[in-house]
Amino acid sequence: MKRCKPATCPFSGTMGFVLFLLASVCASCGSQERGELGLESKKPNLLFILTDDQRWDALGFAGNDIIHTPEMDALAGQGLYFDNAFVTTAICAASRASLFTGLYERTHDFTFGKPPLQEAYLRQSYPWLLKNAGYRTGFIGKFGVKVNPGMEDSLFNQMDKTSWPYLREVEGKEVHLADINGDRAVEFIRTAGEQPFCLSLSFWSPHADDGAAEQYFWPEYVDHLYREASIPVPPTADPSFFDGLPEVLQHTLNRERWYWRYDTPDKSQEMVKGYYRMISTVDAVLGRIRRTLEEEGLADNTVIVFMGDNGYFMGERGYAGKWLLHEPSIRVPLMVYDPRQPENNRGKRYTQPVLNVDVTPTLLSLAGVQIPDSYAGRSLTEFYTGAPEDWRRGVFLEHRLENNPKLLKTEGYRDEAYKFIRYDDSDLIELYHHKTDVHEVNNLALDEAYAELITQYSTTCDSIIQQLMHKRVINR
Repeated sequence: MKRCKPATCPFSGTMGFVLFLLASVCASCGSQERGELGLESKKPNLLFILTDDQRWDALGFAGNDIIHTPEMDALAGQGLYFDNAFVTTAICAASRASLFTGLYERTHDFTFGKPPLQEAYLRQSYPWLLKNAGYRTGFIGKFGVKVNPGMEDSLFNQMDKTSWPYLREVEGKEVHLADINGDRAVEFIRTAGEQPFCLSLSFWSPHADDGAAEQYFWPEYVDHLYREASIPVPPTADPSFFDGLPEVLQHTLNRERWYWRYDTPDKSQEMVKGYYRMISTVDAVLGRIRRTLEEEGLADNTVIVFMGDNGYFMGERGYAGKWLLHEPSIRVPLMVYDPRQPENNRGKRYTQPVLNVDVTPTLLSLAGVQIPDSYAGRSLTEFYTGAPEDWRRGVFLEHRLENNPKLLKTEGYRDEAYKFIRYDDSDLIELYHHKTDVHEVNNLALDEAYAELITQYSTTCDSIIQQLMHKRVINR
């Protein structure tokens, strides 16, 4: 079933700008007919793999010539790879709620410290809808979202939540949590039967163990990696850059955690290598899962979607962690591998901006399930036959965690050329021409010549916020 596409609007004046950008966050256009996509009529199996804190360039395919990710690179090269993939909110709880529901945090209103995610939204989530459409739904790993008692059973046929520590003893051997999750995923696949399945495999890696001085833990089989590597120091990691930041940006949790990981050159080198080893561990598990799909005769009808739940500062701007709207924090890897696609439609890279809320309608579209009108994203299957001409040209971003002065509430907009950021409890505004200023160093908001552009972006954000709030359901 199709839904009409938002009309393209040229950028002509503030109102035209607003209308065009509002269209860019409208609900998904729905699933395309299988015949149009050149796919078989049989419903595919769906494997959605989510990593925790993996930034977009922590991947060989993205141009990182140090990290060892051959399985992720192969998946990216064989499917559709999105160079400009973002999360709407760079914190795991809100981002995961957005992935389940297809909604912005401003709408679903869930993050840390909030009541459980409302059932009205969960009944529009991809696991709920797929389960009710005949899919065997499974979840393994880090759930990260609080729901009411009994709700998990309504979402998943099989629920296998795991948690730290990363290293534990299993049958007398030390085993890493990523491998434990991989073992359980392999078992789920091997017991699939004839029913189509949707397995959500959510790794804790490479999230740091915040309670441990070491921060990162990995299995012995990747211990040899990166020993001789020299990790480049980001340009904005220079102390003079942090010293020049506005005071409101100097007293954040990002800076506090910088001391945990990057406050000396030697510590920084070891922490990044540990982070990379954890990603390489996930990479090895991905290879094992793909081999299992081949062995079980399921590989040719299993679509794999791979994404990170948010980005990650690794010393840039004198920061660690995520939360803010700068590029290292919001940008993630995203790829869709559909073996049913004709060869000539695979192995493509796209630069259009895509979002975590696009994953949700994508999964439904692949299964032939109608996409709810409430969704904020569009199905990535629209890229199966090339880039859609009317695809969005920019993305709205936000972070709404309350009652923590070290985590700033922000909102902003990123398009093909500029990044606009404003802060709730401060007069601070940031504007970067990220196309030429890739490290977001030169804040153009300080230049009066950009006052009109700032007004346009601010008006755009106000309009989008009004639309997102209009979709909210109040039913605690």
